[in-house]
Amino acid sequence: MNLTRLLSPAWAVRLTQRYVPFADAASAELPLGRLLRLSLFQLSIGMTMALLVGTLNRVMIVELGVPAWWVAMSVALPLVFAPLRALIGYRSDTHPSALGLKRMPYMWIGTLLMFGGLAIMPFALLLLSLPQEQGVEIWAGRIGAALAFLLVGAGMQITQTAGLALASDIAPEDKRPRVVALLYSALLAGMILGSGLLGWVLTDFSPTRLVQVVQGAAVVVALLNIVSLWKQEARGAKRGARAADGFSRSWARLMAIPKIRRFLWTVGLGTVAFSMQDVVLEPFGGQVLGMDVGLTSSLTAMSAGGALLAFALSSRILAGGVDTIRLAARGALLGLPAFACVIFSAPLQAPWLFQLGAALIGFSGGLFSVGMLLTAMDLPERELTGLVLGAWGAVQATAAGVSMAIGGVLRDIVGGLATGGWLGTALNSPVTGYSFVFHLEIYLLFVVLIALGPLVRRRQTHSPSRPAQPLGLAELPG
Repeated sequence: MNLTRLLSPAWAVRLTQRYVPFADAASAELPLGRLLRLSLFQLSIGMTMALLVGTLNRVMIVELGVPAWWVAMSVALPLVFAPLRALIGYRSDTHPSALGLKRMPYMWIGTLLMFGGLAIMPFALLLLSLPQEQGVEIWAGRIGAALAFLLVGAGMQITQTAGLALASDIAPEDKRPRVVALLYSALLAGMILGSGLLGWVLTDFSPTRLVQVVQGAAVVVALLNIVSLWKQEARGAKRGARAADGFSRSWARLMAIPKIRRFLWTVGLGTVAFSMQDVVLEPFGGQVLGMDVGLTSSLTAMSAGGALLAFALSSRILAGGVDTIRLAARGALLGLPAFACVIFSAPLQAPWLFQLGAALIGFSGGLFSVGMLLTAMDLPERELTGLVLGAWGAVQATAAGVSMAIGGVLRDIVGGLATGGWLGTALNSPVTGYSFVFHLEIYLLFVVLIALGPLVRRRQTHSPSRPAQPLGLAELPG
């Protein structure tokens, strides 16, 4: 009898909900299988980010001898489309599709752009691998690589904006926080998986092997996105033409939401505070602490792992009735000791303290990001979901790119002044430039905490209380 009970479907369902990650995000409208399939678009974006920002960044500078400024400009080109995410979100809200679909056409357009950019990238890399004396071919390769980065970046922005809006459309309101956690966990998992696979297949580097890897990545991205969007959106009624001034009116409605400007400014400030160290963290470990390439390369995985842990613990935090803005504030508060660990690792010559700080930065940044994203999804005007998520994504992506550039520039300027003796003998060290960036991020986190205060009060005063829902992982017993 006990064996029969253990083998019963009801017992299997309860066991799955307890121990399988994100099983509690499923619902009758959005089963777990369909939800996991939808998350594949985030997995493909994470793998693409690992390819562009991680592997190709290093390969183009070291193995192919491309100037660092050109690589930096190419990596920054996708930011051109970041401010357009609000417009992309609005257009997906109001897409006049003859088939009654509004999100999937934009996901398909984004997929084609990603595939096209990755498809032309190998030919640009082949030209870059030629001897430097062939000037015309080298410049053609650099322009082609920049165009490929631009297409891939635009595809990523469009796909992610429409995909998040689609997930918000089809997920029940009480399950939406856990669906968001699953999608962003898939993004982080894609970055970790992509970094590991790319490092493994490019162990014996050659230009031919690199071309094969990029071509394979294009095929994998297209397949994952096609499987992800297949039959995800139900067909609605055929819509008419979009209003001529519809975006202006919708944007005015969005800006009329109380404290929305403060919310967007806080998202930008918090993103700057957690992203400024991205381009200097690995050089700091190598130049100051003497860590080898393998150890510094693992920092990306450690930071992403910390963010994944933040999603898991967020389920318990929100289940205790904590406001989403308070969750973001806890992330900003935990960022203070995280950056302190990184700063003190230099005088103590403690690589383990530096690695702990990197993991804590990922953890605290994950808490802040998920808290602010859930706040965006809880805003009123539900028919403006795409516009709200587009505005949030535009601010976050633009702030992340600008902050990384600022971090690198400040490190070079302050470091040059310090090693040149302009700041005195006590600061005549390569550590000074890095430390200035880390200290600036701590100061920005204090500003973020101040900016979050009125948002918490507004939500407590004007928002009706609602039962808290766990966010990511099903709660474990005990």
